[in-house]
Parts: sequence; structure tokens; C-alpha cells
Amino acid sequence: MDKLTATTAFFALSQQTRLDIFRMLVQSGEPGRHAGEIADTLEIRQNTLSNNLNILLNAGLVNRVREGRHIRYTANTETTGELLSFLLEGCCQSRPEICFPLIERSSRRTEAPMAQDTYNVLFLCTGNSARSLMAEAIMNREGMGKFRAFSAGSLPSPDGPHPYAVELLKNLNHNTSEIRTKDWAEFASEGAPKLDFVFTVCDKAAAEVCPVWPGQPMSAHWGVPDPVAAQGNEAEKRLAFADAYRMLRNRISIFTNLPLETLDKFSLQRQLDQIGQTRELGVDI
Repeated sequence: MDKLTATTAFFALSQQTRLDIFRMLVQSGEPGRHAGEIADTLEIRQNTLSNNLNILLNAGLVNRVREGRHIRYTANTETTGELLSFLLEGCCQSRPEICFPLIERSSRRTEAPMAQDTYNVLFLCTGNSARSLMAEAIMNREGMGKFRAFSAGSLPSPDGPHPYAVELLKNLNHNTSEIRTKDWAEFASEGAPKLDFVFTVCDKAAAEVCPVWPGQPMSAHWGVPDPVAAQGNEAEKRLAFADAYRMLRNRISIFTNLPLETLDKFSLQRQLDQIGQTRELGVDI
């Protein structure tokens, strides 16, 4: 990569909204995001999004694919890799102490995970009042001791767990005695459980800046429609919670059956991203 191309790319990432867009697309992996999803998640206007996407496109950091009436955007991994190489090569020749930890960390990500008796999994959402709590309960039961689940929120609901979520979990014989909303800072503090996996289950949490997690866990976005935002009568609102539960249970079932001991981390990451694209609700509850 030449200096002009690198300068153009760095300029494109120097503005906060463009950096948020780019981070979101990198986290979304191969599936990417449609323009409407990006605008809704980052709460920006369509014309603002269009202007910033054009700058990222011109810098070669983003690709777009038209799908009918929609346009899907993905991060350009080739250009991103070249940009990182340009930066690292310039630094590593004279300051190897800066680059060595990054190189060592990257090499570890190509290895197969160590076989463990128990894997710790954290589910994140903004309010931690419904989806992430349901995912925590499902994983703790479906994981059958192999997975230990937790949940938290970036802005935990001051009203605590949503009553419909608690009611649904009780009706399905989940243990709700210790269910509570929690701030995700609890899991980034000293003494917190070492996390192996972190999954965001709502779009806003995926777009926000996450704390630095102990143990560098693998992560993926498993977005599920927000049942708390459902409109209609009481029956329709409860149905939204049941649908969210079934979608989460389906994804968690796929995840818990993965051969974690044999997959290298690149292959496992692809599997985790693909699970997040699973739209089937799963079996009735």
C-alpha cells in the first residue's frame, strides 16, 4: 500500500461516525449490513449515512452489493489487511516492542481452542431486561454443565428484568431465583470470570464500544428483534417474547453442538458468525 492510499484510508477513519460504521461492518463479518440496519443501529440520518459510506467506499475500506431494492455493505478485508500491514511494518522495524504483542495475539487466534471442562459465555444487550437474560437462562440449561452463561447490559434497565421475560422463563421451568439486570462493567473488572465467548443479542450493543474483556474471548453478533418494543395487545406482546426465546434457543442449540475442541479459531469464528444469521425460530415452546 502506498502512502497516498494509506493517508486516504486513515482520513476516512478519522471521523467518529465513519469509524463507528466501519467497526460495525468489521464485526458483522461476511454477511455485512444493509444501509437501513446501519442507520437504525447508529441512529443517524440516511443522507448522513450515505455521505459517510461514500467516503469509506472511495477509501477502499467498504464494499457494497445490490440485492434487489437493498444495498448490503461489508468491510473490505483486503484493504484493511494492507492498511494494518502498512502501519505495522513502519513501526515494527524500529519499535518491535509495540508489534510483538499484536503478532503473538494474532498467532494464538489461529490455534484450536484448548479443551475445557467449562466455557464461560456472556450475552450482551443494551437493557439486559429480556433477550440477554433469556439467552443466559437457555444456555445454562442447554449447555448441561459444559457452558456457564452470564448476561449484562451497556445501559441496564433501572426497572429490572421485564415481567414478560420472567413469566416466560418460569413457565418453561427455568430457574429465575437469581435473575437480575447487570452492568457489563461487572465482567471487565478484576476478579470477574474469564470469558471464552461474548455474544451481542441486540444491534445497539453490537455497535457500542465494549470494555476490554479478560482472556480475549471470541465474539459474534446474534441480533434478535426486541420483544420489549413489540406493539399490540397483551397476547401479541407475549408472542414476541416467545419468538425471541425460540430464536435464541435455536442458535444456542447449534452453538452447544459445535466441536469446539477440534475447530481452529478462524473456522470457529465463521461458524459463530453464521449462527448469527440463522433466522429460524426453532421448535415451538
